[in-house]
Amino acid sequence: MNTSVLMGVAMFVPFCCAVGCLAAGNEELQTKKSKTIVVFGDSTTATRGKLEIYANLLARELPAKGIPVEIINAGIGGNNTQMAAARFEKDVLEKNPDMVVIQFGINDSAIDVWKNPPETEPRVSKGKYMQNLEKIIETLKSRKCGVILMTPNQLCWTQKLKETYGKPPYDANDPDGFNITLREYAQAVRQLAEKHKLPLVDIYTAYSAYGKVENQSINDLLLDGMHPNDKGQRLVADLLIEEIVKLNEANK
Repeated sequence: MNTSVLMGVAMFVPFCCAVGCLAAGNEELQTKKSKTIVVFGDSTTATRGKLEIYANLLARELPAKGIPVEIINAGIGGNNTQMAAARFEKDVLEKNPDMVVIQFGINDSAIDVWKNPPETEPRVSKGKYMQNLEKIIETLKSRKCGVILMTPNQLCWTQKLKETYGKPPYDANDPDGFNITLREYAQAVRQLAEKHKLPLVDIYTAYSAYGKVENQSINDLLLDGMHPNDKGQRLVADLLIEEIVKLNEANK
């Protein structure tokens, strides 16, 4: 599948990941002008019209912080981890990344209650979701590639989403009722990060915290109840940039 490449250029500062750290020696680091980061995800990662997606923000702002990078956007709309596993070799490994940011879960956890008859189980079970992610993680670690895990962003009911998904086990009368299965998948990502001692950017928790502030709503961060808008993408980018800068500083 096609991926878009975004370049950021600035004075080189050696860069590697603190956990799953790159095995390259100092000599290699000095000769490489930038590091390749693949952002691997679904439609919340993929290019979306004129939306200022977080991959663009990383490409533009990391060089200004002394971290030269090439950002490869490997986000594909509608993808779950089964689909991600099928394209992992071509869209990620063949790019020889120094680091991969991984975010899946919304499509895995979705239950297609709109079908006739309605589905009753997630598209990808939580167990299989964890297995798929773990295989990706272990492959990257075996190649001495850095990994950052991100939880999926929280969802918010809209009228259209209620019409499509407002049936059990979802609860259209509960403001958080569209996250009944998703919250479990977010917790699974946290467990994998802890197990593999990987950096975690907890987007689910960050969105939840934003929505708890007076006069703010999670919907402020979303285009359509699912996909981050400019403000939501900005929040993701800020947290990722903070993590990458921290890892860079720890390994100077």
